[in-house]
Amino acid sequence: MPSKPKHLSRRVLFQRVASYAVGASAACGLGLNRAGAQAKVPQKAVAYQDKPKDTQRCDGCISFQPPHSCKLVDGEISAQGWCSLFMKKT
Repeated sequence: MPSKPKHLSRRVLFQRVASYAVGASAACGLGLNRAGAQAKVPQKAVAYQDKPKDTQRCDGCISFQPPHSCKLVDGEISAQGWCSLFMKKT
């Protein structure tokens, strides 16, 4: 029996986030509770830290919502923070 990996790969994480988004969209379309539509990924699952990684900071990410929130990650987010879902604003 193969052992389970201890850490999610980035690809698996993105697939799970996408599946949550699809499920949430379906729930909204069916008129179900809106709270389920706002499901976010836990900070630990995306290696969130309250310090930047090199030049990457949450306030430079397309998912950051000032002053302390993120479209994808749950909880309070620092503008100077970073996570593995970082996508630079263009």
